[in-house]
Amino acid sequence: MNKYAILDIGTNSIKFFLFSIENGKPATIIDTNNISRLGEGLQKTGIISDEAMTRNIKALREFMEIAAKENVKEIIAVGTMCLRTANNSDVFLKRAKDELGLTIKVIQGEEEARLSYLAVLSTIGNTDKNVVVFDTGGGSTEFIFGKGTKLENRISLNLGAVRPTEEFLISDPVREEELAKMQDYMKNFFGERIVAKKADFLIGIGGTVTSMGAVMHKMVNYDPMVIQGSQMTQREVNAQIEMYMKKTIEERKQIPGLQPKRADVILAGAGIIKTIMEIFDIDSFTISDRGLRHGILFDRFLS
Repeated sequence: MNKYAILDIGTNSIKFFLFSIENGKPATIIDTNNISRLGEGLQKTGIISDEAMTRNIKALREFMEIAAKENVKEIIAVGTMCLRTANNSDVFLKRAKDELGLTIKVIQGEEEARLSYLAVLSTIGNTDKNVVVFDTGGGSTEFIFGKGTKLENRISLNLGAVRPTEEFLISDPVREEELAKMQDYMKNFFGERIVAKKADFLIGIGGTVTSMGAVMHKMVNYDPMVIQGSQMTQREVNAQIEMYMKKTIEERKQIPGLQPKRADVILAGAGIIKTIMEIFDIDSFTISDRGLRHGILFDRFLS
């Protein structure tokens, strides 16, 4: 039995996926994350701060130590939006190589979309209908458009949960006028950039939607089997927005199902999801616990 680990290094978090392959079949051993905020302040400065670099090197080291204890055969590390856009991403990549012996491959948006689409197809099964997958991250929101198993188009928009939080949601708790300004901005931003607005299946992936799913299920201990395939309605999204708005960040940290480190950005993330549902004029979407890391698994080991 061979073991492998995948590190997905994003703007807001590092996802760590450790699995085994036996007789051609994968089995999850560990699937977790650290909300280590590599892209903190990136929007304003264009660079990754020294503090964020050190924090993320530490998080990577901890994951690599777990991988070493599990005797993994190979660690595959990929970087996404933050490492694609930061002016000093080469500094972080060099630190990872020098301090950890870790080579991080920065993948382009098209490749990220292809792998993410590959991962979520199993959520809906065989279909010939229009599929739209969205992934709301810390620094960007990805949209993947497909028809059945065929990926037809993808767009990556440089608006995630971090920038609106820093720009609009100043008060704690957030004021209604701040939320309204943020929602207007999101409606205009996404509305102008999304041309194809037909979706028979709308599927959400990534930390924002899975966190909101955990809150919906009041899940103290995260269970991917419960999250996978769950339906979230517009009514539920609106109810969560109302709840987050009325609570301080410290109070949000006590909400069952919500990771404390996500408490400050969850309102903006939920606002993006509300906007997406309105643009596609759809009342509910399917949550998929599967993402880029699963796509890498399928593409590298099972295809």
